[in-house]
Amino acid sequence: MKYFEAEPRALPEGIDYGDHIVATYYGVMPRDMIAYYVAPFLAVEQSTGTWTPVPGETPEVRAKHVAKVIGIYEVPQWEFEVPKEVEERTYVIQIAYPYRNIESQIPMMLTAVVGNISMGGKIKLLDIYFPKVYTDGFKGPKFGIEGVYKALGVEGRPLLNNMTKPCTGYPCQVGADLFYEAARGGCDVVKDDELIADMRFNRVEDRVKAYMALEKRVYEETGEHTLYAVNVSDSIPKMFEVAKRAVDAGANCLMVNYLAVGLPALQALAEDPDINVPILAHMDCAGALYESHYSGISSHLVLGKLPRLAGADVVVFPAPYGKAPFLKDRFLACADAMTYPMHGLKPTMPMPSGGITPQMVPTAVADLGPDIMIGSGGGVHAHPMGPAAGARAFRQAIDAAMQGIPLEEYAKDHQELAAAMGIWTGVFQETKA
Repeated sequence: MKYFEAEPRALPEGIDYGDHIVATYYGVMPRDMIAYYVAPFLAVEQSTGTWTPVPGETPEVRAKHVAKVIGIYEVPQWEFEVPKEVEERTYVIQIAYPYRNIESQIPMMLTAVVGNISMGGKIKLLDIYFPKVYTDGFKGPKFGIEGVYKALGVEGRPLLNNMTKPCTGYPCQVGADLFYEAARGGCDVVKDDELIADMRFNRVEDRVKAYMALEKRVYEETGEHTLYAVNVSDSIPKMFEVAKRAVDAGANCLMVNYLAVGLPALQALAEDPDINVPILAHMDCAGALYESHYSGISSHLVLGKLPRLAGADVVVFPAPYGKAPFLKDRFLACADAMTYPMHGLKPTMPMPSGGITPQMVPTAVADLGPDIMIGSGGGVHAHPMGPAAGARAFRQAIDAAMQGIPLEEYAKDHQELAAAMGIWTGVFQETKA
């Protein structure tokens, strides 16, 4: 055995990228701390060793299992001296983790690449490279973008999703009435809000049976199908029982608060052969993981790569022109992580959401293209002419965007869009400002 095989460092060319998961980190250290020495301690901490040498961490164990620092890049990269006024130095660090330490599962992967590092101060996980041997262990989205379109019998345009409002507290009949109005107005998907699931005052099976009866009615009236994304989030293993009861009751789509229940729970649901409907993954709790500039996990991993790996067919994520603060750069990176080639995994459909109004539709289409699902709650339900008109206003905005017609011009012949713009133009301008 050559001595360097047991070392926690290597050149990028010195590892097999087909057999390693590579994590990229942002790190900040005091000016006098030397990253060349510190980074390998992180690699050892997250693989074979601990803060002090132990007898069992032999050279043979290290040679097979130690993580290796393959890159330390200071930004800016001082070459001769560090200016006296600089108190902290900023780095991008890459560490390669042997696949054999992790295998194809999510819990041990996160334990390795985030784990104790997450408590190390100003260290943020920027990205993860997954080798094919890792992603081959996952089935990914069962339906994906193409499958969701096929389930609806729609192609060539953005889909419209409505979140039932109020968020919770309403009886089944109120929800059914709102479902019918939104669906007949043109919503392709109606989903539960993330704050209601299988509650005593409004059971999942009751909603599924009532809503799906109305779905049939709407199809007979309009010729358009509607997916109902029923929220099955719950404790484990009850969630799987609730999901199967929902499917048995006729549900044609499920929704999961995937970070609240856990990514492995989402994966188990998506890979269950009895769950033969698309799964919409909701983003709540995401900000707790990515909002810090200096620590946590980058948003495109939390909202894109990881739920796609776990099998989400649609992922809700914040739009930068909506109510949640989110940079356009991060928004676009999230959508790329859902849709760009990722070995053999199907693409996940992006669903920009959060305070969306019809005025924002052309921008969303310009940013992400037509293969998206546009989510709106209050933008549909608060329309002055009612929820059905609110849905029609969005569909008119989608039609205008697809035809390249300015909304102001299209609204002249479409009263629902005109009414929506009359209410929300001021809000939209204020948001953009």
